[in-house]
Amino acid sequence: MSIGGLMGLLLARARPHALLLTVGLLLALAGSVAGLAQPLGARAVIDTLGGNGALLQPVLVLCGLVVVSAICNGANSYLLGRTGERVVFDVRRRLAGRLVRLRTAELDARSPGDLISRATSDTTWIRQATTTAPVGIVNGTVGLLGALILMAVLDVRLFAVTSGVLVAIGLVVGYAVPRIRAATQTAQSSVGIVGSALDRALGAIRTVKAAGAESREQATVEDAAERAYRAGLTGVRWTALLAVVAELSLQVSFLAVLGVGGGFVAAGSLPVSTLVAFLLYLFYIAGPLTELVTALTALQQGLGAANRLTEVEEMAVEEDTEPGHAVAAVRTPPPALRFEGVRFGYPGREDVLHDVTFEVPAGKRVALVGPSGSGKTTLLSLVLRFHDPLAGTIRLDSTDLTTIRRADVRRRIGYVEQDAAVVEGTLRENLLYAAAGADDAELRRAAQQSCLDELVDRLPDGLDSAVGARGITLSGGERQRIAIARALLRRPGLLLLDEATAHLDARTEDAMSAVLTGRDIGCTVLVVAHRLATVRDADLIVVVDRGRVRARGTHAELLATDPLYREFTATQLAAENSTANGGAPVTVSDRNQ
Repeated sequence: MSIGGLMGLLLARARPHALLLTVGLLLALAGSVAGLAQPLGARAVIDTLGGNGALLQPVLVLCGLVVVSAICNGANSYLLGRTGERVVFDVRRRLAGRLVRLRTAELDARSPGDLISRATSDTTWIRQATTTAPVGIVNGTVGLLGALILMAVLDVRLFAVTSGVLVAIGLVVGYAVPRIRAATQTAQSSVGIVGSALDRALGAIRTVKAAGAESREQATVEDAAERAYRAGLTGVRWTALLAVVAELSLQVSFLAVLGVGGGFVAAGSLPVSTLVAFLLYLFYIAGPLTELVTALTALQQGLGAANRLTEVEEMAVEEDTEPGHAVAAVRTPPPALRFEGVRFGYPGREDVLHDVTFEVPAGKRVALVGPSGSGKTTLLSLVLRFHDPLAGTIRLDSTDLTTIRRADVRRRIGYVEQDAAVVEGTLRENLLYAAAGADDAELRRAAQQSCLDELVDRLPDGLDSAVGARGITLSGGERQRIAIARALLRRPGLLLLDEATAHLDARTEDAMSAVLTGRDIGCTVLVVAHRLATVRDADLIVVVDRGRVRARGTHAELLATDPLYREFTATQLAAENSTANGGAPVTVSDRNQ
């Protein structure tokens, strides 16, 4: 994005706080005016001493100017700091709302660690860029110009000596600030990579430890951290150069003015009080200069961070995830679901679904079987509108799914995904995740239906026991049962099960059969499974292979007509026999595409 666009973004973030920023600017300007008047007050004191006049009044005026300047600057500092924190809060709140509503395709293409760093690290750079920086630029410019004008009024000859040095400072600043912005942007991108690398390692920490890959993961993080360090070091070098040039220029100016001005005083063409006032202004302009350079540096750093935040603003989001009206927590009737010539492919990849057509009658149970990678989970993602078909139509009770708000579609669906995600928190919080209004009686019923009773009784605090990050303290089967209970609490009309029994033992699966078939809860069920026991009694079985519907029918019909289904059945029977003879249970073997 162009500099103008990024500036517009920063101004948009500051606009809601325009009143407070204006008050802060007025306080800063008042402090600058009081500071500008102090050298004149000092000259009045010196002139009074030389003329044997009364010192009380000029001393009181000078003291008053010092106090007013200090109070105004202190109040301005607090007000801008408070406003800056509010700006960061608003940006983070808006960014968090946007991140959780990003379309699935956007999330699939980016690392969670990088997105998190934008909401945490990048937003801190916005604080000064939207508050202190604009006020500092205006106040520093006014203070600098005011001091220069008064210096010219005091003695134009000494002013000419000072101006040459200030021009040199301006040239260095103009050259350095764009490079500070570029370095900041590179550093923040590298910080995002650090977050991504840590997220990858910590998210699979048991795999990392089991594989002895700690050193490799550490090297990955260190490489990204080193890139951030080098980029940050570049910014530090330019910032340090600005400080050195500014300080050196002021020192050279002071010596030049002292030497030239001393000659004028010796020649009688310049009063001592005027030389003192001029030198005080020369020291004074160090403040506005520092303020101006600091503000410009903060602005460039903020522009670098704003560019990364703008990328989030430009990502596609789901605009219809909030219900259009209040919805009661009642069971929705079982809908019919129909796929009509559906085609779909992920961005940058070949299509994974081709002309898929089949129907799930209302209140019935349909099973999807087929080799891994054949598109079964993708079909469930399309029903949930994580993605929309590239061609064809999915109908829910004869209505095109893409014409229904995502919130209204998902409200009717209970979903148990392959990974059985469990969020950090308590068991109760996990069960209520999709049905916040459920009462204790409903919780107990869902726990009983999903065979969670023993787990609840075993945990030290029952439903209020912590389950750890990603449910790390639970077994795979326990996490799967929690996911099933969570889906049941939603009281869905359509239940989507993606390998929902993969981690359950046969006894638990049999105990939950009435729920998993939909008979006990009165809903339509679409289930993806590799286990024969899960699909054998389905009303309809759809065999999917290489993204196409290969065959459909009952268990008996497919045994007679489809070789792939017969292979599936034979593999499962062998697995059951192996288990009965003491061997390890297995699922149907995947077939290469």
